[in-house]
Amino acid sequence: MIDELNGLYFEDLSVGLRGVFARTITETDIVQFSGVSGDNSPVHLNEEYAKKTRFKTRIAHGALCGAYISACMATRMPGPGCIYVRQTLKFLAPVHIHDTVIVRVEVTALDDKRKFATLVTRCFVKQHLVVDGEAVLLMPTRT
Repeated sequence: MIDELNGLYFEDLSVGLRGVFARTITETDIVQFSGVSGDNSPVHLNEEYAKKTRFKTRIAHGALCGAYISACMATRMPGPGCIYVRQTLKFLAPVHIHDTVIVRVEVTALDDKRKFATLVTRCFVKQHLVVDGEAVLLMPTRT
């Protein structure tokens, strides 16, 4: 049972438990993420520059998908109370403004001694895998 303030506890998790989060990337997202992160690369912000790259148009920050993974885990599953310990990300394809990113996370392992949960973390645009990774979370416990 999910606790509204703390989300799921370690005791609630099982291998195979899944969560999903979706967000359509907007121009505002790109500009705000640039400001917050300090990453103002012209490949994200300058269409004329981006036209000369292999992508032929502006692309979203890869770390923005990482932030969406964080949002999925913090707000959907397992929810508030989990703490990031580690995250790996492999960027497989560019993500563009107006793309809808669908984040899917799934519990793959549980460490009862340390109360760590390992999750596969993936981002899709349509059915295409654009980011593949793994996260380890420190989970709150009931006791």
